[in-house]
Amino acid sequence: MIAHLQGKLVEKSPTEVVIDCGGVGYHVNISLHTYSLLPTTDFIKLFTHLQIKEDAHTLFGFVEKSEREIFKLLLSVSGIGASIARTMLSSLDPKQITNAIASGDVSTIQSIKGIGSKTAQRVILDLKEKVLKLYDLDEVSMSQNNTNRDEALSALEVLGFVRKTSERVVEKIVKEAPDSSVEYIIKQALKNL
Repeated sequence: MIAHLQGKLVEKSPTEVVIDCGGVGYHVNISLHTYSLLPTTDFIKLFTHLQIKEDAHTLFGFVEKSEREIFKLLLSVSGIGASIARTMLSSLDPKQITNAIASGDVSTIQSIKGIGSKTAQRVILDLKEKVLKLYDLDEVSMSQNNTNRDEALSALEVLGFVRKTSERVVEKIVKEAPDSSVEYIIKQALKNL
């Protein structure tokens, strides 16, 4: 319903801000990660998520859109409410959370206050595929961007090969010959798939 707020920062604390938008003050809950990214100016813009419950309408604000998306993903997990999701984003930055989920790192997620081993495992089980797809991560190796590699993977996907399988084969080819052309990568991958 409310996608973002833009206005004058009236009050600020590590857990909440009040933003004046055209004479209306919006109380917005934030994570420590967002707090650390707040600009020093009075004028700010936050991406928001409105949670509606029987007894309250609560706004959560984020400086980065990616943090809001992770927050929404965390809310989709049974046993994770808004306060635990906010605690997670206050304890770890969004990239650490996505990497922990993608690599199945239960201990990192469990290190967050209020999360036990069962909840940590559920977070990984429920979100691993979504995180790998959404952030285009590879659980085997988080390799640096290589446009030829990416183009080759897209071409193989169009040809009907499963992305996960293709990624492993292409990764091996790129390691052996880092400066390979797209055509070379595809030809070698087709021999190995």
